[in-house]
Amino acid sequence: MNLKSKVVMITGASRGIGEAAARAFADQGARVVLVARSQERIAQIAQEIGDAAMAVAADVSDNAQVEAAIAACIDKFGRLDVFVGNAGVIEPVAHMADADPEAWSKVIDINLKGVMWGMRAALPVMTAQGGGTIITISSGAAYGPIEGWSHYCASKAGALMLTKMLDKEYRAAGIRALGLSPGTVATQMQREIKASGINPVSQLAWEDHIPPEWVAQCLMWMCGAEADAYLGTDVMLREDDIRQKVGVA
Repeated sequence: MNLKSKVVMITGASRGIGEAAARAFADQGARVVLVARSQERIAQIAQEIGDAAMAVAADVSDNAQVEAAIAACIDKFGRLDVFVGNAGVIEPVAHMADADPEAWSKVIDINLKGVMWGMRAALPVMTAQGGGTIITISSGAAYGPIEGWSHYCASKAGALMLTKMLDKEYRAAGIRALGLSPGTVATQMQREIKASGINPVSQLAWEDHIPPEWVAQCLMWMCGAEADAYLGTDVMLREDDIRQKVGVA
C-alpha cells in the first residue's frame, strides 16, 4: 500500500510498539491517530510528529470511548484506512489459584474486549468507504499455555479468533483482517515479565528481544498486497522468511 495520505489509527500508542508504529507510518506519509489512556504522552508524540498526527485519550476496554476515538478521527481526517489494535497488558503475572479476579478480568477487558470494540467501531467507517485493513497484535501465547499467563494466553487466543471471524464475515466487504505475532519485543512489557521471574520468557536476556521498530516495519508491510496470503491469520515475525519479506532479517 502507498501509505501517503492514508489514515492510520494505533491503540496503545504511548510507548513501545505503538509509538514506533506511529512514527514509522508518519515517516511514510500517513496521517496517524495515536490512542492511549495517557493523554500527556501521546500528545507529546503527536506534537513531535507534526500536523499529520493527532492524539486521542481513550481506554480501549470502554466501547463508548473507542467509538468516540473513531469519531474524532473521522472529524479530523475524514476517513480511516488502517486500524492497529495494539493496546495490551500482561500484569499481574500469577498462577491461576493466586490470580486476583478483578485484575484478571481487567486484562480480558483490555486484551480481548478492547480488540472487539476497535474492530466493531472501525467496521462501519471502512465498509462505507469500500474497505480497510484491521491488524491486531497477536502473540505466541495465542497458541499454547505459558506458566503464569492464563489471562494473557486466553485473551490472545480469543483475539486471534476475532481476527478469523472478522475475515470470515467481512473479507467480501473489502476488510483485510490480519494478526501480527512478533515474538518477544524490547518494550516495557518485557521488563514486567522479567520482574515476575515466572516461566522461561522471564529468563531471556534483553538482547534476545527484537526492537519495536522491526514490528512497525512489519505492520507497514502487512498493509500491502504481498500480505494478502495471510488474511484471517497471524503473520509470524519470528519466521525467517517473513523477516526477509519485511526487510528486517
